Formats: sequence, C-alpha cells, structure tokens
Amino acid sequence: MQASWENHLLNLAGSIPHPSTRLVFSYWAGDVALEEAYRACGKIAAHHSKSFYLVSGLLLEEKRSAVRALYAFCRTVDDIVDEGSVVGRAAELDYWRGVSQGIFPPHANDLVALAWADARSRYHIPPRYTLQLIDGAARDLPPARYKTFDDLATYCYGVASTVSLMSMYIVGFQSNEALPYAIKLGVALQLTNILRDVGKDFRNGRIYLPEDELKIFDVTEKQLARGEVNDAWRNFMRYQIARARALYAEAEKGLPYLGRDGQLAIGAAANFYQGILEAIEANDYDVFSKRASLTAWGKLSRIPALWLKLAAL
Repeated sequence: MQASWENHLLNLAGSIPHPSTRLVFSYWAGDVALEEAYRACGKIAAHHSKSFYLVSGLLLEEKRSAVRALYAFCRTVDDIVDEGSVVGRAAELDYWRGVSQGIFPPHANDLVALAWADARSRYHIPPRYTLQLIDGAARDLPPARYKTFDDLATYCYGVASTVSLMSMYIVGFQSNEALPYAIKLGVALQLTNILRDVGKDFRNGRIYLPEDELKIFDVTEKQLARGEVNDAWRNFMRYQIARARALYAEAEKGLPYLGRDGQLAIGAAANFYQGILEAIEANDYDVFSKRASLTAWGKLSRIPALWLKLAAL
C-alpha cells in the first residue's frame, strides 16, 4: 500500500510520454559554442560536487555532458535562490523558466543556458520537470517550514525527484515502471542532504525537519540552536536515517529499468549518499559541528561491489 505522499508525488510527475530507448547521437560535436558551453558545465560540476562529477564520469560521453549540463542548470537555480538579489530573483527565475520551456533562446553569452537548452531538447526532457524544480527551489523564498513528512516529501520532489526524473531521460529507461523509483530516489537523496546539513541550514534560518516528528521525539528549536546531541536527538536521527535507507532500498528496485551505464552511475550516486548516512552515525549524529562526508577513496572503493551487484541483476 502506497503512502499518501507517494500518490501525491506520482500525480505531480504525471504520465511519461514514451520510454527513452533510442540511440543518442552527437548533434553538437563540432559546434564550437556548444562544446565550450558543455565544458563550462563540466567545470561547474567539478568545482561544486566531486561526488556528482565522479558519478557522471561513469556515463558515456554524450550522456556525461548532458547530465553535467543538468547539474549546472540546477546549481544556477539554487544560487539564484540563495545568493541573488531580492529584486532580481523573480526575473532570473522567469528567464530560466522560459529557457526550460523553449519559449525563447538562451542569451548568447550564457554558457549554462546554451548547454542546458541543447541537452533538454536532445533528450526530450519534459518541460514540467524543469518548471517544478524551479518552483521547488523558489519555496526557499522565504524559507518554508514543513509540518509533516508529507509536506517535506513534496519539497524533496520539487528539488530532487525532478532531477532524478530528468536524469532518467538522459541515461535512458526501458519502461514507464521506472517512474516511482526515480521519485523515491530523489526523496532519499534530498532527505540525506537535509540530515547532513541540519546545523548549516539552521544557521541560515532554515529548518527542513518535519515539525510533528520533532515534537514526537521531544526535540526543540532551542536544542537545534544549541547544537545539542542528546538521546532525544539520536532517536530522532535514527528514525530519519531508517526512513532514508528504506527509500534507497525501494529505489534500487528501479535500476534494472535504466540503461546499462545509467544503472552504474545512478546506483553509485545512491551508494555514495548512503555512505553519508553511515558517516552521520559514525559522528554520533553530530550534524551541527561536523559535516558527514566520504573521502575520494571511500567513494571509489564502493564501486566494484556495486558493479558486481548490478551484473547479477
């Protein structure tokens, strides 16, 4: 039986027009401007997320370039919300809404927009997912609060499940049955981000944790402000981590529906993030003064076992 939030997110995702099974050809090779644009997106990914850069490197060249353009688009929208001027945010987000729908072409000197417009068009990424991502990010203006996990799941869908769905179009998928698994993976990834960044987010005036569950576990905002790690906090975090792991386990069932190289890349992303949950536990649930992360070797060492697991599917 599906939870209410799952049904809601499936309705947000809508139906998939067709499975992406066609071969991918290079429409942009030899186009100097687009090559420069894709290189710029690769540099953004390398600078801001070593994990994403490593994972995307497991894809074939065409797909690798496209997912890095997707990352650069998402990063740009996130930066607008976090760092843009109050006056300019709405106009900048509207610009990206227009580019993402193909309503008007990107500015000639906007390398991220050039690459993203090309990738979105080549892989037939539904515009509604890009619009939902922009609207999801805009929910942080001002920072929203979430009374229940159902409310939080909707936010996670907007800023993360949409990315999983768009990635699905790029890596290729064999069946529409991949849809609910992509949604769950996005929720799991974003929930992991939220748990890792509780202290940082609180200092920035943001609390993403479900209010009703904080109350159940007797965790107060004053405790969050103090960065207090006590039994109440540990129990709360154990509950959230167990939920995230259950979502990862469910999402893993969708890997066989993806293209072969996509299975390894998406599986690695999920695996790395599960490593973050392990690091949180190793830090005794202190997400206030320590940032849970994996070393480069910690990430690379996980790939062989994952490859063998996927080979057995």
